[in-house]
Amino acid sequence: MTFKQRRALSRRDFLKASSAFAGITFLPAHIALSNNASSSVSPNAKVRLACIGIGNQGNRDRVSMLRSGHCDVVALCDVDMEGKHTHIARYQHGLTTRPPALKEGEKAPQVYPNKSRGFTDFRVMFDEMGDEIDAVLIATPDHSHFAAAILAMSLGKHVFVEKPLAHTFGQTERLMQMAEKKPQLVTQMGNQGHSGANYFQFKAWSEAGIIKDITRITAHMNNKRRWHDWGPTATDYPTQPMPHDIHWDQWIDLVAAERGYSDKLHPQEWRSWYEFGSGCFGDWGPHILDTAHRFLQLGFPERIEAVFRDGINASDLVYPEATTIRFDFPERGPDLPACEITWYDGQDNRASLEAEYSDEGQPIPLKKPGKVLYSKELVFQGASHASPLQIVPRSKFMDMRPSLPTFPDKNSSHYANFLLACKGEEEPRSPFSVSGALTQVFNLGVITQRLGGELLFDASKKQFTNSAAANALLDPAPRTGWEEFYQMHV
Repeated sequence: MTFKQRRALSRRDFLKASSAFAGITFLPAHIALSNNASSSVSPNAKVRLACIGIGNQGNRDRVSMLRSGHCDVVALCDVDMEGKHTHIARYQHGLTTRPPALKEGEKAPQVYPNKSRGFTDFRVMFDEMGDEIDAVLIATPDHSHFAAAILAMSLGKHVFVEKPLAHTFGQTERLMQMAEKKPQLVTQMGNQGHSGANYFQFKAWSEAGIIKDITRITAHMNNKRRWHDWGPTATDYPTQPMPHDIHWDQWIDLVAAERGYSDKLHPQEWRSWYEFGSGCFGDWGPHILDTAHRFLQLGFPERIEAVFRDGINASDLVYPEATTIRFDFPERGPDLPACEITWYDGQDNRASLEAEYSDEGQPIPLKKPGKVLYSKELVFQGASHASPLQIVPRSKFMDMRPSLPTFPDKNSSHYANFLLACKGEEEPRSPFSVSGALTQVFNLGVITQRLGGELLFDASKKQFTNSAAANALLDPAPRTGWEEFYQMHV
């Protein structure tokens, strides 16, 4: 039975036709009637891409996918179709003839020749045109990554999901299990630097034995965050009159507590709140610690400690204004010693490059987001995203430079890599088997930022051993009516 034929069946007819099967669990139509075949894309064809979340970062992702030349955008989905960036996307894809307002000197956006269909509910999008979609880009707020991604995968669609992969440890686990269950599907997380120089350098230098015996890492992001100045004093979620053109219930997604509309949530401000965002660590960690976690095979930490927290919200709603979080990763074999990672965020909570490794011979405050990796023999310093590492001090780097291994510097972008993988021409660089394990470290770190103190984690049981409160935050239940999404990976 084809996808269209299945969709044409009424819910009652489907249940009646299936009643002869004892013990079956009946799920809603867009689950039970799903198409489990994977999307097959010819190497000569363009990937038919649906975009869920087309404002701000989603808009940038959409444009980057199109500029790769490997896809056509066939569907646009967003709860706020009248937002500034969503309007640009609608105009570019023929959903409105009203051009966006331009600032002086701005160029009119390019209009793409293929026509897209518009939706405010991704479930309706899949029900109405699931057989016309090969792959899905998901760039919604953190709390709503999971439901769209798990449904798309259940329908056999390749998925690109912005970082962090999911909002909770349990959600991330389910996505990894679904990816393992459906190995024919291409998955990719949007930590774009994982297709840049830092990725290829870290890989080449690790294989050559240049990067080895890393025992501690300092990671830092100290820019001002959206909740700075007001976060500590928030006592409840603010509410404002509901705009008529925002589908707010759909925005809330599967978060158990329903919240009223506020511009302190949408657009973009959702990063500030525990229930919806992942704070500074979950936002920037995927761009800073991705290569270290992967090539050092760090896995899970056995101990996490909130060394410092400042600007704490007493109502347990908003992220602290500054934190220092320490992760202790155990030894992973004779060639991979125990490793300590210390994360710093907050405008005045800065780490320093130690004096013996600085060219000035004195401690240097670390300003730009990045990391320092300390091994038994060498020290490496790098910024975020795709920025390559430098051996410090510079005199040491210059001595070693002639003998350092080279690495390829002309590679497909993160977006092109995903689309080419959908066509069977490349392997994805940040599949859920890699990016999911990375995300779960951030899920654990966020819990520690929230609760404070020291938490001990059992990697084999995937549970904290000293905190019931922390375990409760690993996998909170979804709100009523969204439970189906938590069963789809089974």
